[in-house]
Amino acid sequence: MAKKRSKRYRQAAELFEEDKEYPLAEAIDILKKFPPAKYDETVSISVRLGVDAKQSDQMVRGTCPLPHGSGKKVRVLVFAQGEAATAAKNAGAEFVGLDDMINKIQGGFQDFDVAVATPEAMAEVRKLGRFLGPRGLMPNPKTGTVTDDTASAVNAVKAGRIDFKLDRNGGVAAPIGKVSFSADQLADNGNAVMNAIRQVRPASTKGIYICGATLSATVSPGIPIETDVFEK
Repeated sequence: MAKKRSKRYRQAAELFEEDKEYPLAEAIDILKKFPPAKYDETVSISVRLGVDAKQSDQMVRGTCPLPHGSGKKVRVLVFAQGEAATAAKNAGAEFVGLDDMINKIQGGFQDFDVAVATPEAMAEVRKLGRFLGPRGLMPNPKTGTVTDDTASAVNAVKAGRIDFKLDRNGGVAAPIGKVSFSADQLADNGNAVMNAIRQVRPASTKGIYICGATLSATVSPGIPIETDVFEK
């Protein structure tokens, strides 16, 4: 049975052709004409990649600093001790510690968005795999979240750096801001994300890498966007 769409969703879908691809800037202009929701929706880009998600050498993962931030308040937890812990606190991390933070998470604490750890702390943090792994929160050197420079890591995350990772269906989804952002801000952020995805193309990938992409807000239909420009 087909899912019944809301009146707002149907009105939005009438503003574009679902079988036509639009330049990113034009897609953003269309999205900003959608009937507004009751809250400031997150705008995201979802990309379909020509990779085999089952092959370890075709994993796509990376980070991207958004030029205009994400528009989201990011709560950061840092696993660290000593000077690294002090630096994290001074940089604005909401939660800092090691044994106390580990115990807190094992007790069910989940009120944070990003976890950072020093290399030294990772020996203990790895025990939290079943708590952090399913939520994609395990610190990782590839995303800059395992580092001795905890202050820089906290500053980067709070300034709007996002992480992206290939899902099991061969896709990548990433937020690029809020509906309240200007069209230019969303375009800058969107181009940054698409270029970041292009730059981490696996060497073993053959043929077309970026096969398709859509732009959408939290409760809106996806607008197909042109991807040829990002293949060059």
